[in-house]
Amino acid sequence: MKETTIVIHKKVKMKKPVLIEGLPGIGLVGKLAADHLIKERKAVRIATIYSPHFPHQVIMRKSGVLRMVRLKLYYASSSKHDLLFLVGDVQPITSEAQYEVNGKILDFFAAQGGKWIVTLGGYGTGKRVEVPRVFGAATHKKLVPTYSKYNIIFGESKGSIVGAAGLLLGLGRLRGMHGLCLMGETHGSYVDPKSAVASIETLGRLLGMKFDTTALKAKVEEGEKFIKKMEAKASEAAMAESRPAGPEDLTYIR
Repeated sequence: MKETTIVIHKKVKMKKPVLIEGLPGIGLVGKLAADHLIKERKAVRIATIYSPHFPHQVIMRKSGVLRMVRLKLYYASSSKHDLLFLVGDVQPITSEAQYEVNGKILDFFAAQGGKWIVTLGGYGTGKRVEVPRVFGAATHKKLVPTYSKYNIIFGESKGSIVGAAGLLLGLGRLRGMHGLCLMGETHGSYVDPKSAVASIETLGRLLGMKFDTTALKAKVEEGEKFIKKMEAKASEAAMAESRPAGPEDLTYIR
């Protein structure tokens, strides 16, 4: 294999398709959101993407059988917009690889008549919040006032959007496509289903669709318990380090 290959499993005729990307990234926010939506919408896998630009490894499964590292495209029909989900194991590992792989994905999307892209990811702040905000970055200035009314915060996020979440939009704009990156506010050091729920709810308002997030909200409760447990352990360790040494702490080398 010398270049990225898209293996088509099922041909479908799409109506005003929206490409929704959710690959691994900060807090796994985008991946959690997209994987959930695929189940919620009962989406069907229509293509698998293999590339020499992915890490040089295979994945071992519980069945004892291995498989290649891959990305997948899932399709779900809708009365307003058909949805094309991009999910998978990894992101390309070099800058050149990112351009090649994302270019091939856009070739496929353009062939389906696609013009609108929404990428999902996390915006790391180093803090935990009760109600995550959703930040946005658009391909065109005219989109900002239109989508600000959906409680998407524009202009406050800083830095760059690394990987597919950014390049699909940047390269898409060069092809005349429009799009938006939705970034759920997250600590950055934890897997964050709460931020994924906030991103899904924002996406639903954006597309005029209702998504059921009940199953993902159950993971929020589990995640909160785990994080609180870890924070309590870290606090105990910090207190132990700051406590003056007493006789019981003295040790001798014999």
